[in-house]
Amino acid sequence: MPEPIKRARVRPRARVRRRARVRPRARVRAVLILAAYPRRSAAERAARDLLRRRILACATVTSNGRAFYRWKGKEYADPSTILWGKTLASRATEAIQAIREGHPDQVPEILVVRIEEGYAPYLAWIEEEVS
Repeated sequence: MPEPIKRARVRPRARVRRRARVRPRARVRAVLILAAYPRRSAAERAARDLLRRRILACATVTSNGRAFYRWKGKEYADPSTILWGKTLASRATEAIQAIREGHPDQVPEILVVRIEEGYAPYLAWIEEEVS
């Protein structure tokens, strides 16, 4: 009986993954502004205003959140909508001031988060939109 033919084992080619281009850390200038609102309508109004004034390049409003916090010794759990704004670090103070002026809360939650890395074309677009 003839010996069975052995097939050569072929390894599939490894996929070459392209790495997303990121801006080097030393040159990062973009920031993320987070602001919590009690109502979606107030967050959307702020987003439109900040975009029209070119303080933010982009704003995303997400709702259906719930904020748990203590205020003046009492615990609360209220509906919350978050405005996610993208801008440059040089425009952050202006963004905070503009949000504060139109915000319904006495002490609004406004945070600035530095963007360490990101897709270079997107970061360049942010810079172009608010410069």
